[in-house]
Amino acid sequence: MKKLFGWIGKALAAAVVLILLYQLWLFAHVLWWIDHNPSMTSFMEAGLARQQEKNPDAELRHKWVPYDRISIHLKRAIVAAEDAKFLTHEGFDVEGIQVAVEKNLKKGRLVAGGSTISQQLAKNLFLSGERSFIRKGQEAVITLMIEATWSKRRILEVYLNVIEWGNGIYGAEAAARRYYKTSAANLGRDQAARLAAMVPNPRWYETHRSSRAYQRRVAVISRYMGSAQVPR
Repeated sequence: MKKLFGWIGKALAAAVVLILLYQLWLFAHVLWWIDHNPSMTSFMEAGLARQQEKNPDAELRHKWVPYDRISIHLKRAIVAAEDAKFLTHEGFDVEGIQVAVEKNLKKGRLVAGGSTISQQLAKNLFLSGERSFIRKGQEAVITLMIEATWSKRRILEVYLNVIEWGNGIYGAEAAARRYYKTSAANLGRDQAARLAAMVPNPRWYETHRSSRAYQRRVAVISRYMGSAQVPR
């Protein structure tokens, strides 16, 4: 029996060490990306794999552009749509989380996350789209790492450059080229609102931009984006 407990103790200790090493690996990437641009994310890798299942030669459409070369309209539209308290919270929107918890309890499963831009970025960079409490816990840890070391400007810059905007389309520049044949810098107010409205379900909205749900989202975003506060 003592040997059994001894093996269990060693196994638990080894598991703890592995978890800590993984967190250090994550934190090292977060620190590196303070002033280096990520060329690939977990979501991009999953998207590329999905595309190459149908076409082995498929490639992602993605081009990094600096913060100053992204339209102010898109910045405001994204903040209005995804995280109105982006500049004031420290990674988590408590009220949003409370609403999400109520929805999850009502449904009896994890259906909503109340995620901020920082949390969404953490998920996009390192995790999968799977909904689970373990994944949400890891997302929270990465969010704390990012918020502790990056400026809000850097968080929004990376977010706008890596999020998905349709099948194989990642980042503001690729999205602007795909949908409006222009650059991210030249996006107008209406174009920005329409791109921001796609973010929650980009692959679906890519082919359903005439849907009522999409049009309602565009209208709401257009109404509030003018007052959205974004990093300079």
